[in-house]
Amino acid sequence: MTRVLEFVVAVIMVFILAVIVGLFLPSHGHIERTIDISHNPRHIYDILNNFRRFPDYAGPVFQAEDPQVKFSLSGPAYGPGAKISWTGNEAVGNGTLTNESGNFDITGNGKVVWDLQNDWHGTDKVFTLQIEPRNNQRLSHVTWSYDVDYGWNLIDRYSQLWIHGDPATLINYSLNGLQNLLASIPNVDYSKVPMRLVQTQPVPVLLVSTQAPRTLDDVDAATDAAMKQIRQAMDKLGVKAAGPRTVITTEYGDQNYIFDVAVPIDTTTLTVNGQSYDLTKLPPPPTAAQQLAAASSAPASSSSAAPASGASAGAPASGSSAGAPPQPGSLDKKNQLVVDASVRAVMLPGGEALESEWTGSPAGLPLLRLDLKAYAETHGYKYNDTADRIYDQLVSLPKAPYDQQSWRVFLPVQNAPAQTPEQAAGRVPPLAPLNPAIWTASAAPPSSSSAGQKPEAGKKKPEAHKARHRHR
Repeated sequence: MTRVLEFVVAVIMVFILAVIVGLFLPSHGHIERTIDISHNPRHIYDILNNFRRFPDYAGPVFQAEDPQVKFSLSGPAYGPGAKISWTGNEAVGNGTLTNESGNFDITGNGKVVWDLQNDWHGTDKVFTLQIEPRNNQRLSHVTWSYDVDYGWNLIDRYSQLWIHGDPATLINYSLNGLQNLLASIPNVDYSKVPMRLVQTQPVPVLLVSTQAPRTLDDVDAATDAAMKQIRQAMDKLGVKAAGPRTVITTEYGDQNYIFDVAVPIDTTTLTVNGQSYDLTKLPPPPTAAQQLAAASSAPASSSSAAPASGASAGAPASGSSAGAPPQPGSLDKKNQLVVDASVRAVMLPGGEALESEWTGSPAGLPLLRLDLKAYAETHGYKYNDTADRIYDQLVSLPKAPYDQQSWRVFLPVQNAPAQTPEQAAGRVPPLAPLNPAIWTASAAPPSSSSAGQKPEAGKKKPEAHKARHRHR
């Protein structure tokens, strides 16, 4: 009996001691971790001020405990009120992050505050992420801190002894994930570039696929040759231009630029070799897997497809004889209607696109394309520039000087909201309607008086990637 009493007394003394110690433990917990990232601070701020990329840089931390963890977004797409929630097994639990505030100034300093609701001990749990530019904004110092209040809950106060467990692990691995994510994003400064999300409509076009060495002289020569072929095809088909000249990028390589030159036309129905075709009924472009399968089976195929007959309006024949040039009225390997040896007809797909503008030499277009891609990636807009290629529209009047031409550049995107943050804040005006004189004149053969619009003969125009110098 005496031993039992001694044990009870000892337990009571330990309990009293634990209470006394707990009363002297801090009622607030704080940890922070830092990392230096060689990237534009605006990019980092934009990623952190929305949760669309959170599963990419922080998701692996959750997936290590539960590969089946589920994330869901709610609230605004960007800024205060944006939320991300997750559900998982017992190790991961359920939780929600809410963007409480965010600010970014012209010096490159940024701060984002997230409210955390989960099963960790304590109340008023907050993540604070601060961005400080260094080395003339070539380096960003990122600090990610975690703050929590325990009040008079002694169990919660003791829990801060393990604050370097789950919270610190999430912060450490997420910072590394953020650094890896940014390494895949073009390091360009888009802070002064107007960005819009717009809805585009499907458009019938005539196009020519071409390529050229990556200098403006060569690209211009290839574009002019393609436009000449398109004008001849328009005259033969009896159609008119219905939109600005469009350049669709296939590959902007180190040495060569591969692209399509396209002109929107005023009809979706074309008559080729006496047969009528509806461009809206053409089959979709083949997928990468289908192209690979077709290429592997091509040598074994001896059959040839003749041009479509009069009984198959809107359904062109597919392909042509092995080794023979494509026949007008057939479909090429991209399921485009063959008009002649070089010209194709197809519907340019519509849908949501991220759009921006450039006025100046065409040499500035490659960097604007990178701006659009970087902006889409930091804001979580998905795109596939192989299947849905980026394209440029020449929207200046024909008499505009060469270095004062105006362009609109479109990057087709998916999973994007209706507006960019700048649109929602009213800082970007809507797209202005275009003057039909732009494409009416561009579809006509060039006159001798237009030759003086380009740089003087003999002066080499710069490579596109060297024409604009901005922080990278």
